[in-house]
Amino acid sequence: MRLSLRLRLTVVYGALFLLAGVVLVAVTYLLFDQELVRIFDEKYGDPGGDRHRFISIVKDGVMLGPEESRRLLAEQEADLRAAATTSLLAQGVVAVGVVACLATALGWVVAGRVLAPLHQVTATARRIAAAPDRGLRERIDLDGPVDEVKELADTFDTMVARLDRSFDGQRRFVANASHELRTPLTLNRALVELAMHRRAASPDVRQLGESLLEINARHERLISGLLLLARAEHEVTDRSPVDLADIVAHVVAQTAQEAEQEGIAVYEETFPAPTTGNALLLERLATNLVENGIRHNLRDGTGWVRIATRTVTGGQVTVTVTNTGPTVPPYDVPELFEPFRRLDGERVLTGRSAGLGLSIVRSVARAHGGDVTARPREGGGLVMTATLPRADG
Repeated sequence: MRLSLRLRLTVVYGALFLLAGVVLVAVTYLLFDQELVRIFDEKYGDPGGDRHRFISIVKDGVMLGPEESRRLLAEQEADLRAAATTSLLAQGVVAVGVVACLATALGWVVAGRVLAPLHQVTATARRIAAAPDRGLRERIDLDGPVDEVKELADTFDTMVARLDRSFDGQRRFVANASHELRTPLTLNRALVELAMHRRAASPDVRQLGESLLEINARHERLISGLLLLARAEHEVTDRSPVDLADIVAHVVAQTAQEAEQEGIAVYEETFPAPTTGNALLLERLATNLVENGIRHNLRDGTGWVRIATRTVTGGQVTVTVTNTGPTVPPYDVPELFEPFRRLDGERVLTGRSAGLGLSIVRSVARAHGGDVTARPREGGGLVMTATLPRADG
C-alpha cells in the first residue's frame, strides 16, 4: 500500500510528538523521584550515615520504637512514590496520548497546507501531459513567498515555456517548408504534362511522364498531409455546432466510389452526435478513418467497413469505424498513430497515402478536446473510436 506524502508527514509529526511527550513524562518522573528522596533525606536523614535519625512517633496514643518508626516512615515514602508513579506515569501517559492525537490531527491540516502548492504543480503537470504539446501554453504561476516550492514551480514554468517555443518552431517550420514545396511540385506537374501531351512525344516518354506524375501526386499528398497535421496540432478556438452524423453521411457518399472499386461494403449506422469544432477538420477525421478502413481490408470481396456515430454517457460523442482485414497484434496498435508508420510495410513513394492519415485523426481529435483509440477486432481488422466532447444543449 502506497502512503501519500501528506499521510507520511502526519505520521512523523504524531510519532515525534508522542516520543517527545513520553520522554518529558519520564524525565519529570525521575526529577520528582530525586526531589522526593532529597526531601526525606533533609528532614529525616542522618549525616553520619544512618538512613534515618531516631524519631519518636506517636501513633494512636502509643509511642513507637525506633524500628517501628523507621518502618512507618519507609511505608509513607513508598506510598508517596506509588502515588507519584500513578499520577505522573499513568495519567501523564494518557494525557500525552490524547494530546498526541490532537497534534496528529493538527499535523494533517498543516501538512495539507504546506503541500497545497505541490498539488497545484502536480495538477498542472497532469493537465499538460493529458493535452500533449497544446497544453504547454498553460503555466503554474504560483503565488507566495520565494521558497523551495516557489522555485520549483518557476523552474517548471520556464521548462514548459521553452518546450512550447520549441514545438511552435517545429510546427512553423513544417508548415512553411510544406507551403514552399507546393510551388515547385505544381511547376513539375505542369512541365511533365506539357511534355507528355506533345505530338512528338514517344510512348516511352508518355509512360515516363505517367510515372513522374504519380510520384509528383504522391509528394503533393504528403505535403498536404503535413500542412493539415501542422494545422491540426493547434487547439481549435473558432468553434461552431456540428453533428457528426451529418459529417459521416457526407464522407460515406464521398468514399463510395473507392469502396466499390475495392469491393468493400460500407455500412452506416448514424445517430445524432452533436459537438462543436471546425467542420472541415472533423470531416477530415471521419474521411481518414473510413479510407483507412477501406484500404487496409480484405481483397476477396468479403470485406466490409461499418461506421457509426452515437452519444455516450459522460457528455461525449463518438465516431466508431470497424473493418475486416488482416490480424493486427495488440502491441503494434500504438504505432498506427505515428507519422509514416504502417503495418503492411508499404513504402512512402509507392503507397496511395502519405502515411499521415491516423496521425491527423489523432491531432484533430485532441485539438477538439477528445482523443482516438484503436483495438484489434476479433477475426481481423480494427475497431477505431474517436471521442469528442458533446455540445451543450
